[in-house]
Amino acid sequence: MREKGDLLRVVRTPDGRVVVDPTGRLAGRGAYVCDDPACRAAAVKKGALARALAVPVPDALREELLGTAAPLTMTMDEGGVRGQK
Repeated sequence: MREKGDLLRVVRTPDGRVVVDPTGRLAGRGAYVCDDPACRAAAVKKGALARALAVPVPDALREELLGTAAPLTMTMDEGGVRGQK
């Protein structure tokens, strides 16, 4: 079993967005994925991430997780920890 700090958290926020949560504290339904490229690819391709979040993974996030796009990780101005700036 991996340590929580070695995992990447992906969250479906209450407003329906699906984002990477670098802080691990965003509100919403979260899913943890191994931060290894092979693990992320397996989670996306097998549909495990979509099942865990109960929504389809957006194409932009799918590309980021598969390593085919520039990072989309949110900054603190986009909601911050628990909605604070």
